[in-house]
Amino acid sequence: MRAEFEAVRRWLAEAERVAVLTGAGISHESGVPVFRGQDGLWRQYRPEDLATPQAFARDPRLVWEWYNWRRSVVARAQPNPGHRALVELEERTRDFTLVTQNVDGLHERAGSRRLLKLHGDLWTLRCLDCGRESVDRAVPLPELPPRCACGGLLRPGVVWFGEPLPEEVLRQALEAAGRAQVFLVVGTSAVVQPAASLPLLARRAGARVVELNLEETPLTGQVDASFLGKSGELLPRLVEAAVRS
Repeated sequence: MRAEFEAVRRWLAEAERVAVLTGAGISHESGVPVFRGQDGLWRQYRPEDLATPQAFARDPRLVWEWYNWRRSVVARAQPNPGHRALVELEERTRDFTLVTQNVDGLHERAGSRRLLKLHGDLWTLRCLDCGRESVDRAVPLPELPPRCACGGLLRPGVVWFGEPLPEEVLRQALEAAGRAQVFLVVGTSAVVQPAASLPLLARRAGARVVELNLEETPLTGQVDASFLGKSGELLPRLVEAAVRS
């Protein structure tokens, strides 16, 4: 563990190009429920039952009630030391890209700026009629389902099951992975594609890939270094050591 820690410290200290992929694990440490298992249930609905275009077409009010609940949970959450450590790493790295699968906005609240949101975010609303996007942080939303100024129905600005990722965001994420010297994988199960392919792409391009997670994943055996534990404890230690050197 100590030798591995020292190696990663050195890689981060020397790297000019760093990319990071974060998943639900980093936000879970701030009290945000994960999508999987009992933790993801709401009124006995599974996320897969609600986060689809079909569910929204069938019952937009029900889907929005779920998102209203999720927004209220996230609004009470605060960025944790893991989020803040990534901000510090961004500030000291010339070419830095943070790619997140999370939709909670905690990275932005922590201060992250060079951020790609693969799955959108909970605070953006998009009109199904005119296509206009707006940000609304009201909790709870006063009207369900919310309406656009044009009268059209508003949907959450997130990527639902069965929908493609935003093309430009994915392109930038792939480019960042391809040029990174160090690629950190933080708090993700490494099974949801295409995000799970980013660290492998980075490794094929020559990057050192480092995983930080509570448990082993399908990626664990393919990385250069792996740390089991809370990202809110591991990331600050790694970043502080790299910055000091």
